[in-house]
Amino acid sequence: MTRDPDVPVEELWQRFHELVNMTSRELTDWLGTSEELAPDPAQRAPALGVAVLGILRKRRTDLTGDDRDIMWQVISVVEDETAGRSTAELLSDERRRYRLLNVGHDPIKAG
Repeated sequence: MTRDPDVPVEELWQRFHELVNMTSRELTDWLGTSEELAPDPAQRAPALGVAVLGILRKRRTDLTGDDRDIMWQVISVVEDETAGRSTAELLSDERRRYRLLNVGHDPIKAG
């Protein structure tokens, strides 16, 4: 899905939730975070993952322009990282697998 400002919010919301297949609880556990950020920057959860958590806790009607930008970014990450790759390939590439998990896409659930 190419970033298009004319895509209806409902369509963007649906695509985002198709790709973000982890619950907010699962993503929170994966990121090892709570509402507040760790004091040590090296221990902080990835900002994009934290932003995804914020969106997962919202209703579609409460989305902001920034939320929509984040949703497009996540769609891009997941589509780029998974394009033409099998679940086995995704699971065997630790960097790719972690990047997907950090934005709420679990390749095991997708396969």
